[in-house]
Amino acid sequence: MTERFLSWWQHIPEHLNPIVFKIGSFKLTYYALSYVLGFGIVYLLVLYRLKTERWEYSKGIVQDCFLSCSLGAIIGGRLGYVVLKDLRYYLSNPLEIVCPFDFTHGVHYTGISGMAYCGALIGIALVSVVFCRVNKINYFHFADLFLPAIPLGYTLGRLGNFINGELYGRITNLPWGMYFPFAPTHTLRHPSQLYEAFFEGIFLFVILWSLRKKKYFDDFISCLYLIGYGLFRFFVEFVRQPDDASGLILGFFTIGQVFCMLMVLSGVIIMLIKRPLDMRRNKR
Repeated sequence: MTERFLSWWQHIPEHLNPIVFKIGSFKLTYYALSYVLGFGIVYLLVLYRLKTERWEYSKGIVQDCFLSCSLGAIIGGRLGYVVLKDLRYYLSNPLEIVCPFDFTHGVHYTGISGMAYCGALIGIALVSVVFCRVNKINYFHFADLFLPAIPLGYTLGRLGNFINGELYGRITNLPWGMYFPFAPTHTLRHPSQLYEAFFEGIFLFVILWSLRKKKYFDDFISCLYLIGYGLFRFFVEFVRQPDDASGLILGFFTIGQVFCMLMVLSGVIIMLIKRPLDMRRNKR
């Protein structure tokens, strides 16, 4: 019974079809659908917080910010992928950065694949900073409204990666390893997409959502998000297959891990600054 289950489990990626449906050259993939559903779930959870908690922001402001940040995430994530994956190639073929069609043999819809989390985060940060300055909103306080819901969006995104058979892990001998059809060798590999879906998605969501009403100090949720995501992603990166194009730093750390260390450091620095200021303010 155990051997039969393990055999089924290990070969799941080989039997997954990444396409939801196809009409002519157009195809809807689960990866694209995961982004749509992810944005939708985050948006609904933020609206739920507006209705059930005390926030001074209007629904219109939240909708405008959400739309702006969604565009920032898509544009930033795509540009981040281009820079980290193969910048020289995309500079020689700039149309492929934004065009979802292939003109090699006629016109064929191929879609746009490839997103980088670090680029998406930078894109969201830049857009939201500008949005908050224009609307005279406290940036970190506004971010605290959104951040507890965001990890569920990651969960769906990573599941989309899993169905696509991409971002698989390193070779392993552990029984829960899986065979990924696009891996260079037919060997068991860590299902790192599922690890990330759980730790950076579900687990982080449970932590942030359960503490969303706590206010130990100003911007507590923002600090917790930066530290939590950074730590979870940092450790998962040890079993995720590194991108050959990005290489390793100091022969050991991936670019993703360096970015995660910067996230954790940022969260700690903000905490060290904000917590004493908040304690002094409360004593007055």
